[in-house]
Amino acid sequence: MWPFSPNPCIEVARRKQAQRDDAIRDARAALRARDHDHDQAGLNAYLRATAQEIVHRISKGEWTASDVLDAYIARALLAQDVTNCLTEVLFAEARAQAKALDLEFAQTGKIRGPLHGVPVTFKDTYDIKGRDSTLGFSSHADAPRAEDALVVKLVREAGGIPLCKTNNSQLLFFFECSNPVWGRTLNPYSKSYSSGGTSGGEAALLAMDGAALGWGTDIGGSLRIPASFCGIYSLKPGWSRISMTGVQGTWPGFEAVRTVAGPMGRSVDDIELGARLVFGKQGDEYDPAPLPYRTPEMPKKLRFGYYLSDNFVKPSPACQRAVREAAEALRKAGHECIEFELPCAQRAMELFIGITAADKYKTLSAELNGDPMELGVMPLVYGPRLPGWLRNGVAWLLNKVYKDDVYPSTVRAASGKPVEEFHRWVKQRDEFVRMFYREIWDKYGFDGIIAPVLATPGLPHNSVQYLLGLACTDLLYNLVESPVGTVPVTRVRTSTDFLTAEHTDPRVGPGHGSPFIEGLLYRGDGFYDAEKMDGLPVGVQVVGRRWEDEKVVEMMRVLDDALGPRGFGPLSWTGQGK
Repeated sequence: MWPFSPNPCIEVARRKQAQRDDAIRDARAALRARDHDHDQAGLNAYLRATAQEIVHRISKGEWTASDVLDAYIARALLAQDVTNCLTEVLFAEARAQAKALDLEFAQTGKIRGPLHGVPVTFKDTYDIKGRDSTLGFSSHADAPRAEDALVVKLVREAGGIPLCKTNNSQLLFFFECSNPVWGRTLNPYSKSYSSGGTSGGEAALLAMDGAALGWGTDIGGSLRIPASFCGIYSLKPGWSRISMTGVQGTWPGFEAVRTVAGPMGRSVDDIELGARLVFGKQGDEYDPAPLPYRTPEMPKKLRFGYYLSDNFVKPSPACQRAVREAAEALRKAGHECIEFELPCAQRAMELFIGITAADKYKTLSAELNGDPMELGVMPLVYGPRLPGWLRNGVAWLLNKVYKDDVYPSTVRAASGKPVEEFHRWVKQRDEFVRMFYREIWDKYGFDGIIAPVLATPGLPHNSVQYLLGLACTDLLYNLVESPVGTVPVTRVRTSTDFLTAEHTDPRVGPGHGSPFIEGLLYRGDGFYDAEKMDGLPVGVQVVGRRWEDEKVVEMMRVLDDALGPRGFGPLSWTGQGK
């Protein structure tokens, strides 16, 4: 190869983006050519509707699938312009499907199913027949998939209309949304901030009403972090509730911490609609448990636990306020809310990193094939490959110089391990899970837990390379396989969410986490800046016991109703991004 030959990844990226842009130009032309009978207020009526409302209006003959679809295509184009969230574009196919649904309804007077005419989008990891699933790898381009993922198939059978696929983080394992094939997805509320990862393209699109229902995946916060960053709802179910058939990943054969599929949307109703559609449905691989959606019997008075800090990283003022406001709203609605100490986050972080790093992330990064690494990926991939003396030296430095007795154990855990040692770590994981359920669920008798999603409401681009430890508050619940919902609560307010001694002085305030990470966030020119973050959404996690996924959905609804109107949901984005 000549010294100045183009990087093959660059050529792939240009080609893939050109294909997407051609489809986008065709869609714009089709929208201009179609004679719309609706003014902007009429189009907004479609965008303001939840997925369930769309189906209801079509079933009454008041709307057509084609008219609904055009409104969402127009909004998806706007979302692409603002955030760069789209990968594979299916607008032409979607129009054909909408026309077919309209003809079918005109002939039969019946809707096809519970998603009839609903525009639905998918993280790029979901296979769609005839389309690539690049996952941001140039090596995965030009390899159209032979079949739909089972979730996509179920959506089609229910009358849903696949509209497009959306961007994800490189390697599907860090929480900004960027990769060298599709580029970076921006936060809809501030171009300086990330939409989150790894399902960040899906969250950005839904936040701007580019779809009525979406689908992502989660192994350590990938549904919850972008949902909170972008002000939408999500559900991370427990393993074995939703089929992963046809959902591509970066970790074939790895089962010690499971990736799960989950719905993302603009309302709790739509999260429930998505879960009802796919829970327990088995494909050829028979991978999910055959448990359909089971409507739970809910007590009138729920018992919630909540914490302001996991004692690994102290959450910012905005994120603590979101938890307090959620707890207070639940109390006013007649529920019990008890603040408690979470004693085990540091150990959860050690176990998660110790287990996932066992092969030095070689399987995770195997498909890079020369692709340039995103900055947030580099410390993750290279950390376990450092000589042991150097990694231990970094841990010693953190402890002695920064007086940090929290983070060093995670640094030490990020090492390669022989098979027999890996087995010991997995056994320790099982012991941890039993301890967690005994010391948290059994001890306190909680129905659910309200927790911060992350220590900060947003992250500037290229900051995750310094802040990988922030994910502890999310990955804990992947380790113990708890179902978790995300509910948007509030937005950052400069007037109330400024830093005080509680955060700038590590000796003050609730939670005594890592001085090193908290210093990066809160001291000097730290990454948390309430003035720059003003207006960014902030959500909370609603955590349930294992196998109580449906109860989590109902607890999300209880919290959502208790909080009341607060500027989230369909058509809440009004172009106020900075």
